[in-house]
Amino acid sequence: MGKSLVIVESPAKAKTINRYLGSDYIVKSSVGHVRDLPTGASSREPVDPKARAKQAAATRKMSPEKKAEYKERKAREQLIRRMGIDPEHDWQADYQILPGKEKVVAELKKIADKADSIYLATDLDREGEAIAWHLKETLGGADGRFKRVVFNEITKKAIQQAFAEPGQLDTNRVNAQQARRFLDRVVGFMVSPLLWEKIARGLSAGRVQSVAVKLVVEREAEIRAFQPVEYWTLHADLETGDEDTVRFEVRSVNGSHYRPDNRDDSDKAVAALNGETYVVSDREDTPTQSKPPKPFITSTLQQAASTRLGFSVKKTMMHAQRLYEAGYITYMRTD
Repeated sequence: MGKSLVIVESPAKAKTINRYLGSDYIVKSSVGHVRDLPTGASSREPVDPKARAKQAAATRKMSPEKKAEYKERKAREQLIRRMGIDPEHDWQADYQILPGKEKVVAELKKIADKADSIYLATDLDREGEAIAWHLKETLGGADGRFKRVVFNEITKKAIQQAFAEPGQLDTNRVNAQQARRFLDRVVGFMVSPLLWEKIARGLSAGRVQSVAVKLVVEREAEIRAFQPVEYWTLHADLETGDEDTVRFEVRSVNGSHYRPDNRDDSDKAVAALNGETYVVSDREDTPTQSKPPKPFITSTLQQAASTRLGFSVKKTMMHAQRLYEAGYITYMRTD
């Protein structure tokens, strides 16, 4: 009976999991994604000088209308090739092995050919599900060989439990990741050129970036439209019988809310209060409850690390990843 291949994302995680599973498993790392839409260099087609010269000659003989139509079609083809997706043909995607990942893929294929089963143990979020799907598509073979295992913490108990009850790939999560990736390309490759044409060269658009800019612009517009209103507050530092000082605030006068809108009215209130004697006529006790803070999610973890430690998002997630891989915390990326 052959061994089973287990594929995780990071080399550090592979070493830890290998200790928990034993000798019947070979644990390897994909080192993140192995396949994606074309990068800049991989999207360029090799140019045949003779064919290019022949096409140029044919283009010169075209009528102005035909030439404009040809150029528009050619530009569209080049755009789709650079994006790696074709929105007009059911979003067909041109996935390619990432540059620099050829050796990783070759090693995984070699081991996979001899393995009885292949366990896809990538992270449990959408990105991890997509990596698992790309690995399955890249390695090939019968679907029955592939099993999906997920775990929320890297401990012996969690790992062994996950491998005792393997599942299947979640195609909904895979499709969600692909939709996000496609939108990255569509917005970046199709909207950015529009900005260059209409506003200025060098500007860029993005699925997240453009929405964030919109929020900033709207907030700035609210700030500029704000009309300040003058109002005054009044506090009194009163001494107790033990000569301790307690600060009080004037909230109401004769049953009406106290909020003068000019200094003269505020000074009149101060003059009326000076020299008076004050007595506590009533006290209202309100019970309160204090609950422990909720466990961190990704956003609150990043906020706390920034506020308390001055960490950037990148630094926070790097340390969280190390803690997770060492088995100290649960998975740190949440929806």
